[in-house]
Amino acid sequence: MAKAYVKFQTPADVQSKALQAIELARQSGRVRKGTNETTKAVERSIAKLVVIAEDVDPEEIVMHLPSLCEEKRIPFIFVASKADLGKAAGLLVPTAAIAIETSGSGEELVRDIVSKTSSDKAAETAKESAKAEKEAKPKKAPAKKKKEKEVVAEATA
Repeated sequence: MAKAYVKFQTPADVQSKALQAIELARQSGRVRKGTNETTKAVERSIAKLVVIAEDVDPEEIVMHLPSLCEEKRIPFIFVASKADLGKAAGLLVPTAAIAIETSGSGEELVRDIVSKTSSDKAAETAKESAKAEKEAKPKKAPAKKKKEKEVVAEATA
């Protein structure tokens, strides 16, 4: 069952690139590990890419991150496992979210991931807006009823 906060499916190749980028950024750049640190990095607009695990329970732990990233215009993706995310970040425990602050030698990977996810989200957003526009179009408006004064005037005439 899909989690409520997972707004789109990230392809497996992009997920593996993201984990690779996290490892490179950890070695030669800077990553923020965990939901609290990731949230701070996003709020301060210093995150270059946010990676969120799909298997977080309870969902409320990371539910705010996708909308916060959208608000701050910071790219984000989802990976299947918090265990893989923790391992890529050099942690011995799983983690729900990671923010890449400076990508170091993973700069090219991060750019590639951002370009792929932003084009996917743009296409998805275009589909959603077209659907919303179609639903928002009013159907033929019913004929207007005569105003009371006109009805009274016709009745007395």
